[in-house]
Amino acid sequence: MPLMTWELWLARDIVADNPLPWQKSIDKLTPGRVAQSLGGVFAVIGTPASLPKPRGKSPGWKPGQPRTRRIRYPYVKKTATKPRKEQQESA
Repeated sequence: MPLMTWELWLARDIVADNPLPWQKSIDKLTPGRVAQSLGGVFAVIGTPASLPKPRGKSPGWKPGQPRTRRIRYPYVKKTATKPRKEQQESA
């Protein structure tokens, strides 16, 4: 927590105040207001990750390639359970 607060305090000079509609603009930014404004800094810096590559449409089946149907396996039916025999009560 102290390290995060220190980083936000050091970043006060590089961020511009971007108050929400109900907030007043202030000169000395608080750590919370700096964290709120860091989104613009991150948008300018960018990301080290490369952009996603467009993949397009998959080629599908090659022309003339024979297609085989799925192998159908026989299904197993569950047998009905027999009702239990009732035991007579001993006296």
